[in-house]
Amino acid sequence: MSKLTEKRRVVIPVRAGDVMAEFISFDGDDSGKEHIGIFFEGTNSEKNDIPLVRLHSECLTGDVFGSGRCDCGEQLDEAIDRINQEGGYILYLRQEGRGIGLYSKLDAYALQDQGYDTYQANEMLHLPEDGRDFGIAAEMLKAVGVTQLRLLTNNPDKAKQLMEHGIDVAELVPTKVHMNQHNRQYLETKAKRKHHTLKFD
Repeated sequence: MSKLTEKRRVVIPVRAGDVMAEFISFDGDDSGKEHIGIFFEGTNSEKNDIPLVRLHSECLTGDVFGSGRCDCGEQLDEAIDRINQEGGYILYLRQEGRGIGLYSKLDAYALQDQGYDTYQANEMLHLPEDGRDFGIAAEMLKAVGVTQLRLLTNNPDKAKQLMEHGIDVAELVPTKVHMNQHNRQYLETKAKRKHHTLKFD
């Protein structure tokens, strides 16, 4: 039985009112990070019975300011578009910088400017390559009654952790490759070192 329970659902018009989404808060998480579930009913007449779900880790620089150093903002926009059509959830997880926090992420950026890749920079700061725990996402899903899903991701570790916590990942749905002149090395490093399913031209 999940320790998390739903606290409140509030409908919020997003994209200047073009999209209606239901934001969900939770009780029972003692981390204090205030993770949020976002439910989209879906607009397609032929919706899949299995919800499409995106686990999206918070990225202030990318999500809010459109940073070109990552693909986070573009992935979030893509998730809103696709899940609004197909129906499902975005779980917005407060795990900035792959779990190391905003200030440490900026420290890592400074090292990347010296030529180190994203994982090497974390190692030099004595931080984990990827400190995210997607077990909390599994608990959130159980709290809203989802135990089977299609996962919108290029990251196989997300699926692995969800399955370890009792979630049936029926399908991996890849995201697009959002590449620009500033993030190509970052994306290539994720594919090489963490086996993200990214296909480059």
